[in-house]
Amino acid sequence: MVSLALPALVVLAAEPLYLLVDTAVVGNLGTVPLGGLAVGGALLAWAAGLLNFLAYGTTARAARRAGAGDRAGAVSEGVQATWLALGLGLAVVGAFQILAGPLTRTLAGGAGAVASAGEQWLRIASLGVPLLLVSLAGNGWLRGVQELRRPVRYVLAGSLVSLVLCPLLVFPAGLGLVGSAVANVAGQAVTATLFLRALAGERTPWRPRPAAIAAQLVIGRDLLLRAAVLQVAFLAAAGVAARAGTVPLGAHQIALQLFFFLALVLDAYAIAAQTLVGQALGRSDPEDARTTARRVSLWGLGTGLVVGGLLLGLRDVLLPLFTDDPAVVAQAEVVWWFLAGLQPLAGIVFALDGVLMGAGDVGYLRTVTIGAALLGFLPLSLLALPLSWGLAGVWAGLTLFILLRLVGVLARVAGNRWLGAPDTVGA
Repeated sequence: MVSLALPALVVLAAEPLYLLVDTAVVGNLGTVPLGGLAVGGALLAWAAGLLNFLAYGTTARAARRAGAGDRAGAVSEGVQATWLALGLGLAVVGAFQILAGPLTRTLAGGAGAVASAGEQWLRIASLGVPLLLVSLAGNGWLRGVQELRRPVRYVLAGSLVSLVLCPLLVFPAGLGLVGSAVANVAGQAVTATLFLRALAGERTPWRPRPAAIAAQLVIGRDLLLRAAVLQVAFLAAAGVAARAGTVPLGAHQIALQLFFFLALVLDAYAIAAQTLVGQALGRSDPEDARTTARRVSLWGLGTGLVVGGLLLGLRDVLLPLFTDDPAVVAQAEVVWWFLAGLQPLAGIVFALDGVLMGAGDVGYLRTVTIGAALLGFLPLSLLALPLSWGLAGVWAGLTLFILLRLVGVLARVAGNRWLGAPDTVGA
């Protein structure tokens, strides 16, 4: 498990680590560019999160085929997922080019400097969406066949390009916020090219098969609905923060990027569990799948405790890296306790999400996630503004969301129904 989780950790952490650096670089331009990055970045993250089934769904399907001894079939899942990624990516680019203005104004609470900056960033950064989705599909099939070292090299290569270009384009080149968006797209182009080369090296036919793509969309449907509600909840929280003012929005951006970064770090165990559970059930070994679920839960809990402790201990060191505005720092300190306290709970939740995805039990995950968002996250976030709870209300909603999901996944894994979830391998 650890041998799978460590490479997955590098892959998962690379993109949010770049976003953290991006946030730190842009934060030094001032509160308006930081707010623009928060608005534009939230919309782009919404699209990427909505379509992350290209990675998770492909992993589940490829792992089942690999577990049954059909490597060629597992790679074929990657080919069809890549075609799907290109089609969806182009559709997203078109939507953002048309709707970037209205979307950023809506999220920022009206026309203004922050909305204008967010629109400018989004129009450029969205050009990289097809590249990002191709990389998600590539990660999916390689995880399914337990090849996680190559994705590490590919993602690190692209992230290194972005990390070098971002500060150079923002400051010496004088592009400001535009430089951040260009660096983002450049790194995604490098990563996507490497994943396509790996797929071509397998010598698997590249012809799109509509039946296989449709079968992928079956598992994608539940993951898509789950991700849609989840992303709407995060967008609503960002909208509440934006209406509270530029300072709360900047603080929310810093804390939220850290949350996303740490969530994907903890999700490394989920990737390992998804691969191992999928392959175990592919070879009809449910006891091994259950053992994996117990082990990954303990790893997630332990890592979450360590991460939470580090956040509390290093608060005064980390916050100045993102902004030198005392008002933004003060607001970020409000949510820091929530951020740290969430980590042990999230460690278990994300790990067991991976277990249930590997088992193909995505319908249950969809229901639990939507229920937790509608009953916990959204109500508290939306009430934060009229009741003057500020960022504390928004982050209390996020905490309740994680708690409700924790109860749901623990109850499911304690039983046997997930072991008999419908097979994710279709046409």
